[in-house]
Amino acid sequence: MSKVVLVTGGARSGKSRFAEGLADKYAPLRGYLATGEAGDAEMADRIARHQGRRGPEWQTVEEPLKVAEAIRSHQGRFNVMLMDCVTLWISNLLFRCPGGAAEALAEVKSFAGGFSSLATPLIIVTNEVGMGIVPEHPLSRAFRDLAGEANEIIAAAADEVYVTISGLPLRLK
Repeated sequence: MSKVVLVTGGARSGKSRFAEGLADKYAPLRGYLATGEAGDAEMADRIARHQGRRGPEWQTVEEPLKVAEAIRSHQGRFNVMLMDCVTLWISNLLFRCPGGAAEALAEVKSFAGGFSSLATPLIIVTNEVGMGIVPEHPLSRAFRDLAGEANEIIAAAADEVYVTISGLPLRLK
């Protein structure tokens, strides 16, 4: 079994930079599993900024839905893989799975259940979205709840868990 590290935090808390720093401790080639899609100009710019931080030692794998399969299919190809991020992944699942949140949560459980068979270290980035006000819209509440449950499941299965606040990482596990 290879090490699995979860990095969580709020928006713009430094979690992706911290996770990339953890991955930089591994020799190239490093894999970057991107779950986000450039659906608008702002997201395209955000993706470009993330790519600009990484150099040629990184190879990007884009997969918005089948992350467990993408990770398994690249085992041994990279010295480390970084998945960024869980919340974009579950948002994609929530909107595309016929079974909604229940099906998305089953995907998360299956994903975390496969950690013991990983041969390549995996660093996972997620957002902590449940620390604010209760959203007014039912879909927003469903997403917040799904994100919280997904983070709990992944954190329980991970070897290490960090939270970043104001650019500062704190090890929780």
